[in-house]
Amino acid sequence: MLEIAPSVLAAHPLYVARDVSKVIEAGASILHLDIMDGHFVPNFSFGPAMVKALRVEYPNVLLDVHLMLSQPERYLDDFVAAGADQITIHSEIEGDVPGMLKAIRQAGKGAGISLKPATPAKKIAPYLDLLDLVLIMSVEPGFGGQILMPETLPKLKALRSLGFEGVLSVDGGVNLANSHQVKQAGATRLVMGTAAFTAEDPKAMFEALSAE
Repeated sequence: MLEIAPSVLAAHPLYVARDVSKVIEAGASILHLDIMDGHFVPNFSFGPAMVKALRVEYPNVLLDVHLMLSQPERYLDDFVAAGADQITIHSEIEGDVPGMLKAIRQAGKGAGISLKPATPAKKIAPYLDLLDLVLIMSVEPGFGGQILMPETLPKLKALRSLGFEGVLSVDGGVNLANSHQVKQAGATRLVMGTAAFTAEDPKAMFEALSAE
């Protein structure tokens, strides 16, 4: 079953609750939260306080937290305590990546890893048994509103060929016009930022995505 995860980064910063409520009322059951440190990516977003606020306000929504941080191990406990359901770290970071993935799972959360556009699928082959989710970045991470890079999509089939059976998520420039291409490539979750939060009728868009 296809999952749609609106990215809170695309909500209006002064009206996050309004915008998030709109996509949830339209049928979204997952929220994607991009956490940026201004170092791993050249932008800042929000932190555990936002995750906790969303957890309190929307207790039944799955919170998919994507840590675009140079040192995510310093903050794993904070995001666990805030109420994240899934926590994704990047494959390109330094440090004990398998140790971090194990720590996420030991905390009872889904463990994910993300690949930047230039990072090949085979890089994470040693970690597949530790993963519940792989997030393919189809744009260079750090900013919303970019155009999807189709050359990143073959990684989805490559991961299946390596034996990965978990969630395959694609993040970056996904919209109604290119969603069929992304799904055909093997995605099981579409992270949608601008497309979800600027849609005149998000409910109709989500239904169209699920029906294709």
